[in-house]
Amino acid sequence: MSSPIALHTIQYNTQDIDNDTLILLYKNLLKPRLIEEKMLVLLRQGKISKWFSGIGQEAISVGVTMAMNMDEYILPMHRNLGVFTTREIPLSRLFAQWQGKASGFTKGRDRSFHFGTQEFKIIGMISHLGPQLGVADGIALASNLKNKNQVTAVFSGEGGTSEGDFHEALNVASVWQLPVLFCIENNGYGLSTPTNEQYRCEHIADKGIGYGMESHIIDGNNILEVFTRVTAIADSMRQSPRPILLEFKTFRMRGHEEASGTKYIPQELMDTWASKDPVINFQTFLKDQGVLNESLEIAIKEDIISEINTHLKIAFDEDDIVPDKTNELNDVYKSFEYQEIEKKPETNQLRLIDAISDGLKQSMERHHDLVIMGQDIAEYGGAFKITEGFVKQFGKERVRNTPICESAIVEVAMGLSIAGMKSVVEMQFADFVSSGFNPIVNYLAKSHYRWGQQADVVIRMPCGAGVGAGPFHSQTNEAWFTKTPGLKVVYPAFPYDAKGLLATAINDPNPVLFFEHKGLYRSIRQEVPIDYYTLPFGKASVLRKGDDVTIISYGAAVHWALETLDNNLDIQADVIDLRTLQPLDTETIYTSVKKTGRAIILQEDSLFGGIGSDISALIMEHCFEYLDAPVKRVASLETPIPFLKQLEEQYLPKNTFESELKSLLEY
Repeated sequence: MSSPIALHTIQYNTQDIDNDTLILLYKNLLKPRLIEEKMLVLLRQGKISKWFSGIGQEAISVGVTMAMNMDEYILPMHRNLGVFTTREIPLSRLFAQWQGKASGFTKGRDRSFHFGTQEFKIIGMISHLGPQLGVADGIALASNLKNKNQVTAVFSGEGGTSEGDFHEALNVASVWQLPVLFCIENNGYGLSTPTNEQYRCEHIADKGIGYGMESHIIDGNNILEVFTRVTAIADSMRQSPRPILLEFKTFRMRGHEEASGTKYIPQELMDTWASKDPVINFQTFLKDQGVLNESLEIAIKEDIISEINTHLKIAFDEDDIVPDKTNELNDVYKSFEYQEIEKKPETNQLRLIDAISDGLKQSMERHHDLVIMGQDIAEYGGAFKITEGFVKQFGKERVRNTPICESAIVEVAMGLSIAGMKSVVEMQFADFVSSGFNPIVNYLAKSHYRWGQQADVVIRMPCGAGVGAGPFHSQTNEAWFTKTPGLKVVYPAFPYDAKGLLATAINDPNPVLFFEHKGLYRSIRQEVPIDYYTLPFGKASVLRKGDDVTIISYGAAVHWALETLDNNLDIQADVIDLRTLQPLDTETIYTSVKKTGRAIILQEDSLFGGIGSDISALIMEHCFEYLDAPVKRVASLETPIPFLKQLEEQYLPKNTFESELKSLLEY
């Protein structure tokens, strides 16, 4: 540790805290400091790869964690080692995590504190920082729905408050009155950018006013002030659930990470905050009060150092991970054993939109922990009226209107999953998912692979052109997500498929993007079983059979292909409706292509980078010797989608498919 100062410069108020608690606070404060000092040595020795120091900020992590109940979730960041140690995670597991050993929390797949553990109710951050704020909202929402009277604490730095996720998360928490403790560590710099270049208000706590939210400023270097004030605030929140914004004034005494250094910080400022060291000041205070003497201090330090060295040896002695492709691939998704619930003979003729509504309603009846969220989905019934009448049947707790904040609502859904609940999020239009892209591809998609946490979330995606809605309401953007390992992508073309696949999507504990073509909502009808049933993922539907050519498609384009064949009865084709794009039924594709010797892929999405390109490549790799012609792809123009009818018709491949098909057959 640093050299002791003669007098403590922080004013402490014990407020009737007994000596045992004071000593426990001291031990918990000292432990992360001693671990950090050891880690800095190991970093210089090349035995760990990177380190984000929390030296000078330990009082916040320790004080907040000790104020929380052990069954309440905490979402820390990379300077909150004290959260992990105060929750008494075995040090050998932390050390193994930092060294990329198997007994760590991410099996070498992620570093630092980028992990979570349900055992210790800690959910770590991702490098994008902001998403964890909305995830905390979701965990707190689950607490409210289950009447648990629990508080969720989430950490961020002053730099993170500049992100849109901060605004969205605080706004949602305030509107829904969620018991989230937003803990903002204002340590002066976001990497090298000072606070006067981050925001213009005097205090971050002032931002609470705009959200109608209670806020407080706390001396983040005063362990007693942090512990006592957060304890009182958390107790109040359990009695009266609501969000509270806390700004902890503190300072980062080392670089953003060790390689960045601190040359950009004035020495006078460093000296001022060095005199406010939370560990040394509290140690000096306890000695002044006669609570701590030299022999006890030495004994405590020796005990912690012995624990560190013992657990370091355990971690160092553990074998290195041996790469295994099977293990890596198997952990991308949570295992899901599909259970087929067979359809009963009674049917109704339904439109696609009615089948989706019916399937969603029956899943709500079947899963009492299922929550659906989206803009205008409650009393209004959604932009397309799919959830009309749901509030009357299920109530506003489970059918939730959301503010316009796609990112936060996806994050809320992740939080619900962490807390053991299912959710369906409706994007009003699939185009708007771009505002929630980050948490989908970086949080939902990667969580199970990183630390075994499922993202039990379905995101409904009303998509597609043909309705003159223009560039921002007509995209079919499935290729954004088929590229991302960890996501499943479903795209039905018929009411029967839509209902059964939606039921499976909700049953599946993995994140599912469920595409619904708006142009098909009210234009097609089909006999659909009245009762609940499921359909498997990864199983395409062969709609027609023939020996001339294999037509592969999905969504509205399936109907264009069928229409073309109806107008050309001399063409005998296998027509494959993929139904799910991830997982993809390659077996059905290969079997058909090996029979026909020709393949044409029709997609509504623009050509370059679409899933048709991958399917074409797969056919070339696996069926090349059976082909009598090159694989052909037919898709929309390489432009955004125009709204004017004649321009939209020119954009879509519907009218060019027939000539392309005949050209392939003539090859």
